[in-house]
Amino acid sequence: MERLTNRLLSWASLIDEKTIEQARTSSRMPFIYPHLALMPDAHLGLGATVGSVIPTLGAIMPAAVGVDIGCGMIAVKTAFTRGDLAGRDLVELREQIERAIPLSAGRDNRKIVATAEPRVAELEDLAAKAGFDPASYAGRWRNQLGSLGSGNHFIEISVDETDAVWMFLHSGSRGVGNKIAQHHIRVAQRLAKQWWIELPHPDLAYLVEGTPEFTRYISELRWAQRFALLNREEMMDRVANQLGRFVGTGPGGTGVDELERINCHHNFTESEMHFGKRVWVSRKGAIMADTGRPGLIPGSMGTASYVVEGRGNPLSLNSSPHGAGREHSRTSARKTFTHEQLREAMAGIEYRDTDAFLDEIPQAYKPIDQVMADADDLVTVRHVLRQIVNVKGD
Repeated sequence: MERLTNRLLSWASLIDEKTIEQARTSSRMPFIYPHLALMPDAHLGLGATVGSVIPTLGAIMPAAVGVDIGCGMIAVKTAFTRGDLAGRDLVELREQIERAIPLSAGRDNRKIVATAEPRVAELEDLAAKAGFDPASYAGRWRNQLGSLGSGNHFIEISVDETDAVWMFLHSGSRGVGNKIAQHHIRVAQRLAKQWWIELPHPDLAYLVEGTPEFTRYISELRWAQRFALLNREEMMDRVANQLGRFVGTGPGGTGVDELERINCHHNFTESEMHFGKRVWVSRKGAIMADTGRPGLIPGSMGTASYVVEGRGNPLSLNSSPHGAGREHSRTSARKTFTHEQLREAMAGIEYRDTDAFLDEIPQAYKPIDQVMADADDLVTVRHVLRQIVNVKGD
């Protein structure tokens, strides 16, 4: 860990000056307490740095939470082993998963399936209690539950160091969460102009605790965070169903025995106690890592992912990295790397071979091994996962 200023600490050994300057600017906001923490995967983001932990007193910057509210990971350890998949055509498994879950931006479910119905009902009840209608943001929000999205969102079947099979996926609150976030970012920016507040960057506009705007944001933020968690649960149930059918075990040949399930956000805000004060902790690309808490840190497609346990480092505000962290923008990756390099990086992994994924090539990200080395005082590694099937949207 390096203390860059009194209000900025960094765990990143691989970081550029633009990212540091962006974080330094955020750390100067008057309500930061006690300091902003940069995780090992930190990189330049919109408004606030991705891979940053931002504790605030009496205010929240909506853009510092990010537009994919509640984005995160879920993983399930199954009773299957690598041997249960041996000799089977993994193309079939990948295609089964692709048929079961809508992929890519703008894609959603044609109907509400049985497993989604109670989750949709829960979200309807939560929205009613919060006093807002999610349909005012996205008319088809119900159909978005159980859909993956695109970019760095993925579904994977992996094996750990003991050859146990895991199901692993990454997604968030989809279009409805994005619309909620964008609305409140605009509200914060409008209020800054209305009250003649000078900001170092428009995306550092904030909402003040105790105001109607703040209260509404927190209510809708919490709803979107719950949507994201349930979205991952819904997709995981569908992946489990397809894996069980593929292996052909359990009641009716579709059962998956779950040994462990972990579901964690990495774009979210919570009220927590740190250094003697209650603060709003916005983790934009970071997971909670208080002592003993299980967590998930994925690498890029083609590299290892990690099941971890928090070490409760107080200087990090009980946080850890959320992934590898980009070294190349999407545009830069497409200009720098080739489809053949992507194929080489994905050797031995069943995936849809298309240049649509070129901006997700492992070389576009920081080496996950270095990120984990930098995080040594933040988490303990429990399992290392190696993917054998990868599913992504365009």
